[in-house]
Order: sequence, then structure tokens, then C-alpha cells
Amino acid sequence: MKHKLTWSLMPVALAACLACGAAPAQADTTQDLLNELRALKARVGELEKKLEAQTAKQAAKEAESPAPGMTPDQLQDFNRIAVKTEALEDSRDMLGFKGLKVSGYMDPTFVFNQRQHRAGFQFLNAVGDGGYTYDNSYIGSAAIDFIKETDGGSRWRLTLSPQRSTQAVSEGSASILQEASVSIPLTDLQTRFIAGHIPDWSGYEYLQPTLNKLITHNLLFDLTLPTAYTGAGMEITRDKWIVKGVLANMNASKRSANEKTPVLAYRVDYAKGEFQGFGFAGVHGKAHNGRTVTVDSPTEIVDGNGVGTGNYLPGTTEIAQRDSRVDLFEFDAYFIRGDWTVQGQLSWGRQQKASITADPTTGELRNAIWSGLSGLVAYKFEPRLEGVVRLDRIFNGKNGGGLLTYSAFDDHNGIGPAQVDADGDGNIDNPNKGVDRTALTLGMNYAFNLSTVFKLEYRYDWASGPVFLDTRSNTYKKNNQLLSTAVVVSF
Repeated sequence: MKHKLTWSLMPVALAACLACGAAPAQADTTQDLLNELRALKARVGELEKKLEAQTAKQAAKEAESPAPGMTPDQLQDFNRIAVKTEALEDSRDMLGFKGLKVSGYMDPTFVFNQRQHRAGFQFLNAVGDGGYTYDNSYIGSAAIDFIKETDGGSRWRLTLSPQRSTQAVSEGSASILQEASVSIPLTDLQTRFIAGHIPDWSGYEYLQPTLNKLITHNLLFDLTLPTAYTGAGMEITRDKWIVKGVLANMNASKRSANEKTPVLAYRVDYAKGEFQGFGFAGVHGKAHNGRTVTVDSPTEIVDGNGVGTGNYLPGTTEIAQRDSRVDLFEFDAYFIRGDWTVQGQLSWGRQQKASITADPTTGELRNAIWSGLSGLVAYKFEPRLEGVVRLDRIFNGKNGGGLLTYSAFDDHNGIGPAQVDADGDGNIDNPNKGVDRTALTLGMNYAFNLSTVFKLEYRYDWASGPVFLDTRSNTYKKNNQLLSTAVVVSF
């Protein structure tokens, strides 16, 4: 347009030059020259107005014409979509949906238990119905998960799971709270303050069925690890390392009177490469002791609350212990490449005054001590079909046995001394030695589509002595078998 303007004014300029050159010849007076200049100025003004009108007309024509490759109707639709998109974004931001992710899952499950003589579906059954057992745990659950991340990088998470939540398991309540946590960046996004109700992070297996290849969990997950922490701490990410730790209540959302010592729980992960890595976790502090003591009178307890030397004489009054010292440590590693998955875990644990059997002479409560290992191998026969093998073992012979929160003989999970009475005197032969537990699990899973997985599992559990109660014959057996199938649907 600039070039058009230049060429349009060229005749005007030439005329001005000619007029100036001819002025002495054509006009004898100054008045004639002024009249000609006025006429020339008027003509230039007319030309400028015509040029401005032409420019405006061309701009209007360009504005009315559609973008390249679009018809006028398509351009109108495009403009309408743009307006609606902006309105939707404004509405999303106003309602707080920006940065919000909602997901969930459920896994209706069928379980056959040989020694329990039970077969049927289980789904959303209460934890208090039979307690936490390896054939129950978090099987047959449903959950919905809300994660909100703000523009500043803070994350807020709330996970709800009716009947099967971590709080329901750890406190025996009807709570639906699985997780309620916040993560706030401090100096940068890799240095965060964390707080709230946080599920345990130990081991290679996860709580959610969507993240596990089998239906049941391994023995270490079910019997030796904490359930959740309520507290605050830090999470730090540096290169290939992730370190997190909290000062918290273990398996308790609130401490009772005369309880004030928290636990230190931590986890460290290292990703060695794209396909492999390792991690370790630990817990040290005081936590609930499920062991009860029987005394002649409550006054024999040092502080009246079950806390003392543990040197109690046999009697008729049973009182639950207060918290006692817990030390847990585990190491796990993984290798995942192509069709192969290999995972493993080693664990060691101890809880003071929590063994199943007290000292036979003094009645003093003793420490529960255990160690264990678990390994899993999976192979994909085809992209959708995968076979899985898992082997677990727990060594628990010290002081009659006893595992984390399992401080009494358990004929369902198979924990405690072997129930053998060879001489028929009505007492078991060796109450000071607990059984070792082993489990072999074979399974397959089939990815029906992106949100649905079908699972099938056979599990064989056995112990070094008879501890599994056969509910029909009312006798104790060394082994038990499970057969289960589940469908896991997630979004």
C-alpha cells in the first residue's frame, strides 16, 4: 500500500514542478502564483481522500474474506468455537477444575478358601468382618481418587475407599479414608513439604489392584509392613534419587493419652536406568502393641496403663499393652524390560514385648522378631496375556512367633506355635517356637482393553507346623489353598 501511495502522488509532484518552472512565464504577478498553489493544494487533498477511501475499502474486503482454505461458514464456525473455548476455560478456572484429575477403580473378586470351606464373591465387605487376612486384605475394593495441582505446584490428594480403606484397616473403623495428603514445593518443585494421612510406601507391591499383577499380596505386605502414617515430613528429588521421610503416628490418626512418641518413617529410591532400580524403607519409633497381658490385679502394672517392665505374674485380669518400640527395615529392587518383570524384597522387623509366647518361667513379655523375602517373576506371552509366579517366605520362630500387629496365635493367617500335642496332655509341645510361613502363587492376567483386566490366581500356603484351622474338622493343618479370580476396571 505504501508503494501504491508513492505512485499515486507522482503526477501531483510533477505537476508541481512544472508549475514552479512555468510560473515566471505564465504569471506576472505574485497573486497568480498563489492562486495556482492553492488550486494545486486542493487537488492534492482530493487525491489523498480518494486514496484513503480506496485503502479502507481494501481493508474491509480483506476482513470479510475467509482465512485461506476456509469458507465463510467455516470461518463463522471457527469463531464460534473460539468463543466457546474461552468461555469453557473461564468456567473451569472459576469452578476450580484446572489441574484436577479424577480416577478410580473397582475389583469384584471370587475367592475359594480350602481350610475355611468358603467360596463366593467378596466386594466391599467390612474389614472388621474377620479382620485383616491374606485372603481378604484389600481384595474386592472400590476407590475414587482426586488429585488437584495448583499453578504454584502444590498438590492436594484425597482417595476414598468404602470399607477397605487404609484407615479402616489400621484402626478397625468404618472410615472410607484411603489417603488425604498435601505436597507443597518449598525452594523448588523437587523439594517438597508433605503432610497428612499417607499409605505405607514399603516394598515392591502396591495397595491398589490396578498396580499389582496378582490378586492377593505377598506375605511381607500383609503381615510385616505398616498400613499408613499420619504426620508430616519432606520429599526431595535429586537426579535419579527420591528421598522422603515423615515424623508420624504409625497406623493411628490420633494418639491416646500417655502416648507421645512418634515414628520416623522413610524411603529412598534410585532409578539406575530405564529398566531397573532399587529402594529401601524403614520405620523406627513406638507403635501399637497388640499383645495383651494377664495379671492378678491392674495395680500390678507400673503406671496403670499397661506400660511397665513386662514382668507380670499369671492372673485373671487381661489388659492390652500400650505402644512399644518398633524397628522395621526392608530392601526391594526391580528389573522391567520388554516382556519380563522381575521384583524382589528382603525384610527384617522387631517389636518389643510383642511376641506371642511370654517367658514360661517369669511370665515376662518378650520381643517379636522376624525376617522374610519375596520374589516375583512375570512374562508376557503376548501383549495382553501375562503369566506371573511369586514366592514368599517369613522366618518367625523366635519366642513363639509374632509379626507386626500380630501378637497372638492366628489360625487363619497361620501365625504362632505349631498346634501339636503329641503326649495328649492338652498343651502344645513347643509354645516357644513359632512356625515359618511360605506361599507360592501362580497367576495370569489378561488386558481386555485399556481399562479392564481379568485376573486368575492359584495360591498354596504352608507352614513348618500345623497352624491353619480346618473349620469343618476343627483340626489344624500345615497348608491351605486359594483359588481366586477378579476383574479390575479403572478409569
